[in-house]
Amino acid sequence: MQRAINQLFNWFQQSLGKKDNNPKIPDLLIENRAFNIVNPIPEIKNFNSLLPEEKIVFLLSLVPHIKPHFFDPLLPKTGNHPQIGGSRGKHHRGFLPTGETAIFLLAGDDLRKRAEVQKIFSRSHFFYKERILWLEKVPAEEPWMSGRIVMNPEYVQLFTTGEVSHPEFSMEFPAEVIETELEWRDLVLHRETSEQIQELDIWLHHHTTLMKDWGMQHRLKPGYRALFHGPPGTGKTLTAGLLGKTHKIPVFRVDLSMVVSKYIGETEKNLSNLFARAEGKKWILFFDEADALFGRRTSVGDAHDKYANQEVAYLLQRVEGYNGLVILASNFKSNIDEAFMRRFQSVIHFPLPGPSERLLLWGQAFPEKVKLSSEIDLKQLAKQYELSGADIMSIVQYCCLCALGRESNIIQLGDIQKGIRREYRKGGELGR
Repeated sequence: MQRAINQLFNWFQQSLGKKDNNPKIPDLLIENRAFNIVNPIPEIKNFNSLLPEEKIVFLLSLVPHIKPHFFDPLLPKTGNHPQIGGSRGKHHRGFLPTGETAIFLLAGDDLRKRAEVQKIFSRSHFFYKERILWLEKVPAEEPWMSGRIVMNPEYVQLFTTGEVSHPEFSMEFPAEVIETELEWRDLVLHRETSEQIQELDIWLHHHTTLMKDWGMQHRLKPGYRALFHGPPGTGKTLTAGLLGKTHKIPVFRVDLSMVVSKYIGETEKNLSNLFARAEGKKWILFFDEADALFGRRTSVGDAHDKYANQEVAYLLQRVEGYNGLVILASNFKSNIDEAFMRRFQSVIHFPLPGPSERLLLWGQAFPEKVKLSSEIDLKQLAKQYELSGADIMSIVQYCCLCALGRESNIIQLGDIQKGIRREYRKGGELGR
């Protein structure tokens, strides 16, 4: 890569020294061996098969991050040079290449070649489709090629640090990664729920075969959409995390409290930023408490009602166009607008566990190093108390802390009874 950048540097220096404005690409850059580098990003299956013009645009987007002062010796100390293009950043004062820079280098005044170069920045080019690089938006009254050439920040990080980390949780990316050390054997679900989860597992494993090899991309919308509904603590979030862990796909839980804004237009902007980062990566997007956006639509009484419905319509559009798995989670299926239900391929109920599931949860919840006193009957506990898996784990944690406070490894029946009462108080069920 460094060799290719140095060659571009030398050629650019020579082209700026020409008196005419029609520089020609030298043979050195046209030959593929000048760019025989390790494939930099998986979206480009064969980097060396790119057209020379595409390779140069790729390098132009990367140069400010690799050699920030790459262009400084080549530019006049004073005066403007509009034919070269370029811009200055708010903080970075060096030369930042624009679409006009690429046109100057690759086409000069040749109108036919200029049109060909502009195609590299079009929405139909795979650079844009795969979110590799694009032109920064400019005001509508200005030429669109005056926008700065922007490389995807994740690829910039790859080339500068050698690795790509997950996006940080922020207003621009209101989602965080779900990770779990648990396994499928730790998740206790009803049989029917487990069978429906298998459908998602099969889709994640075979969706490429279905869409491409079997030719269904012309008949089906991309991606897969599922609704998880049921009381809190029944395994909705854990299921999403285990699906990602099994298939080695990052799972991002979207914080809708940050996405939904009281300011008109801001919700669409926040969602657009989110999907722009996720596009092409096939991440699993998990919208927790989806009622915030997918609840029953309001009648249009004022401008805010109108825009609230527009926000829902926008999110539906983005969700249906996303090529990965999207999971919406809600405590109550009835909270979701019926008009949305047909958009889901799967609607999966996560009910509270029954006595047999609760017995399994109690049996595997306690750590191996503790002992249960002889008066504890887990079967009776499972039968008597309707608790979710999360409730049971909270009770077990409380019991373990009680034992540690006594400097003991024995769980007493009183510990469990107090823990159960604590959980019921959380839900306001004091009489149980």
